[in-house]
Amino acid sequence: MRVSSFYPVILTEQVAATAAFYVEHFGFEKVFEADWYVSLKMSGSDIPFELAILDAAHSTIPGAYRTQVKGLILNFEVDDVDADYERLIRGAGLPLEREIRSEDFGQRHFITSDPNGVLIDVISIIPPTGDFNNQYTEEVWK
Repeated sequence: MRVSSFYPVILTEQVAATAAFYVEHFGFEKVFEADWYVSLKMSGSDIPFELAILDAAHSTIPGAYRTQVKGLILNFEVDDVDADYERLIRGAGLPLEREIRSEDFGQRHFITSDPNGVLIDVISIIPPTGDFNNQYTEEVWK
């Protein structure tokens, strides 16, 4: 299989509000918009990061699966997690689900959530400590 694109699709009852959230706070731009579906791409990036928002009740979804998304975490790796904490939590007032902290496994991060309760883990890679250092196959924290 040769994959030409890969992206998550959030099933929601709040298509417009969810799309607006990711545009306003995470730098996406709309590339397609209907009342039931919005396709987003990361603006200003050479890497084609994509995210789609889909009305959970739309007929394209098999009937048994027409429910709002649950149990999803979107990870955003950033250069300066502390600056994004200030911007998103203190500045924009997004909900704080996990306070900012440094983890032994090599992340400094905090967790917020979108209008659907999808968790958003904002991460900067840091050097791991102890035994975690030996579990990496390459040095990703440099």
